[in-house]
Amino acid sequence: MSDYIWLSVCGFLIAIIAVLSVVVWRQRGMLAIRRYAFAAVPRPRQIVDPEGKSLFANPAFEDFFGGDLRAVPDLILDESQGDEDIGRKLATLQLNARNGVSGHVEIELPRNGPSDRDTQWRHVAAYPIPNRPGYVFWFVDDITMRRQMEQVINDQQQRFVDLLENAPIGFFSVDDKGCFLFANQTLTDWLGYSSSELESGKIKLHDIIADASLEDVPAYHPFEDVESSAGEVFLKTGDGEKRVLAAISQHIAEGGAEKGFRTRSVVRNLTLEREMATALEQSEKRFRKFFNEAPVGIVLLNERGVITECNRAFLEFLATEESAKGKPLLSLVGEDERDQVRTALVSASTFERKALEVRLEGNPNRVCSMNVTHVDENSGLPSGYILNFTDTTDQRNLEAQFAQSQKMQAVGQLAGGIAHDFNNLLTAMIGFSDLLLLRHRPGDQSFADIMQIKQNANRAANLVRQLLAFSRQQTLQPRRLNVTDIIAELAHLLRRLIGENIELRITHGRDLGDVKADQGQLEQVIINLAVNARDAMDHGGVLEIITSNVIVENPYKVKGEEIPPGDYVLVKVQDTGHGIPAEIIDRIFDPFFSTKEVGAGTGLGLSTVYGIVKQSGGFVFVDSAADEGTVFSLLFPHFREDKKQLEEAVVEAPQALDLTGRGTILLVEDEDAVRSFSARALENKGYKVHEANSGEAALEVLKSDGASVDLIITDVVMPRMDGPTLIKHALEMQPDMKVIFISGYTEDSFRKSLDDNSAIEFLPKPFSLKQLATKVKEVLGA
Repeated sequence: MSDYIWLSVCGFLIAIIAVLSVVVWRQRGMLAIRRYAFAAVPRPRQIVDPEGKSLFANPAFEDFFGGDLRAVPDLILDESQGDEDIGRKLATLQLNARNGVSGHVEIELPRNGPSDRDTQWRHVAAYPIPNRPGYVFWFVDDITMRRQMEQVINDQQQRFVDLLENAPIGFFSVDDKGCFLFANQTLTDWLGYSSSELESGKIKLHDIIADASLEDVPAYHPFEDVESSAGEVFLKTGDGEKRVLAAISQHIAEGGAEKGFRTRSVVRNLTLEREMATALEQSEKRFRKFFNEAPVGIVLLNERGVITECNRAFLEFLATEESAKGKPLLSLVGEDERDQVRTALVSASTFERKALEVRLEGNPNRVCSMNVTHVDENSGLPSGYILNFTDTTDQRNLEAQFAQSQKMQAVGQLAGGIAHDFNNLLTAMIGFSDLLLLRHRPGDQSFADIMQIKQNANRAANLVRQLLAFSRQQTLQPRRLNVTDIIAELAHLLRRLIGENIELRITHGRDLGDVKADQGQLEQVIINLAVNARDAMDHGGVLEIITSNVIVENPYKVKGEEIPPGDYVLVKVQDTGHGIPAEIIDRIFDPFFSTKEVGAGTGLGLSTVYGIVKQSGGFVFVDSAADEGTVFSLLFPHFREDKKQLEEAVVEAPQALDLTGRGTILLVEDEDAVRSFSARALENKGYKVHEANSGEAALEVLKSDGASVDLIITDVVMPRMDGPTLIKHALEMQPDMKVIFISGYTEDSFRKSLDDNSAIEFLPKPFSLKQLATKVKEVLGA
């Protein structure tokens, strides 16, 4: 029995072992199949344990990572070159998978080259293994190709969208109710609406169409004519403006008429084209106006030298109103200058600019400057020439006048220099005559001889003063004058100026009022008018000067000038000459205008007369008739001193003829004769005089004995250091020192070189002993 049980037990065990063997064999087979299937997957796969150790990795994994069997997070992190952001994504994916949550992520690896095609992409997925906590099944896929294809598709789509949205024409679509389904960016920019505003359904097609009758037109149709599919429409912008558009519209059914339909419409903005056309038209009008109204003559020539176009100024140069089109240019140019013009055209054709002066037929007295420019076919214009003509007649006349003026200016400068030297000589002559007269009283045998010397020196001084007036370098000293006295003193000079064949008549008015003017200027006015009258009487005649008082009670105008009420002195200078032509009488006071031949006059005489009279507060008028003579009328206002001026004049008037005085004077003069006379004259009047022949020597005197010097009398023009420079240094040493300048030049010529110091006095050369002593007495008050 026991054996039987043992055998039964053994049999049972054998059966169990057999069954277990079959089960194990089947499990091992399934595991092998799974391993084979895992290995057959062509994409990288890996299983890792909780410690991150690789348990299984298929051959694709080993090939992809080069046999490196570390966990996927570590391998991907190496590929990203340790990118922190990628590291965080992988760590999160791994942590979630270990906690039973699967996930995936797409990772962009850094580029290995400059283009987008060098970018690598990985799809990484992590799945937890059921019933195996901490075990993770990793999937890795190279999705670079897919991402590149997506990028290409996206770029193509963006280009299409950009083309559709920003094309230079507008696209839109509306449904059967006229509601906008689509409008591209170009159209919305034209209309001033946004896409959302148009596509909201609140704005319909007919709402923005202007100037059209659309009552019987379907809501989706943009034209008044229902049968039309193309035409012009006016669309209103959001600001209420209008845009002219050329439109083409098509209707497309969507799944049958019961489902409705939409439109496809294309529009082109004609507004800009119309504006450009208008602007072009206006530009052409402006150019035509500029061309015709240009102050210079403009001529277009073809290659054969025939005029194809010319403006109004050129026709004026020709002194004709007939058209010059179709005429050869050479036929309109003076015969003597045609060869020059022909040469200029040939030179210009080689792109060498050429300019010359020509005279045109029909107006030979006019001189024109002609500039030639060649135009070739590459300029976009017909080949030929562009000529500019500028009237240079007045310029040439002005140049001639300027040359004449420069000549006279040079003569004036020469006269001024001669006058300065003569003034030094005359000062010595007059001064030493005065010294001699101190020793030879009337009745002395030598008195008459000395007086002759002094009188002739004074006459020479008057001539020098006229030289200075001619050169406009005289010192201007307006003062109270009697016109009768002035004309009487000039009578002898005037008779010599006008010659023997002209009779001089002078009629003085009674009780003439005084005027305030510069005596030299007033004399210059009379002389200039007398000389002009002499030149107008070639064969003799009568020159008459008449003075009288004139009372103006009410203001009145004479030739555009208003004469205010008041008392005036009238000076008439009239002749019996040939008169002044009416066409030039309004120009006779213009500077440089002269009817005389070149060299016979400066053209400044009458302009000088006008300026002097106006500066004196007066008026000048002229009346003339051909072959009857000319009358110049000068009006000077009476000079009246008020009570205060009279009182000041009385106070300032010298009370005695005693010219003696006390004080120390430093006399600085480089002319020995002038210095010697002046020193002796002042010493005779009781002054102590230090002499210096230069500015440097004067400064040495001031440094050694400057405190005792009360007055400096110095010449203006001296070698090395001039008078103004000396006085600047002297006033720095002693600011209260009195100063008198002596010079044969004008006072204005040195005043501008000094700071505004009105205390400095001036004594013009030549001066007499009495004038010198009087000026010193006046300045020192001694």
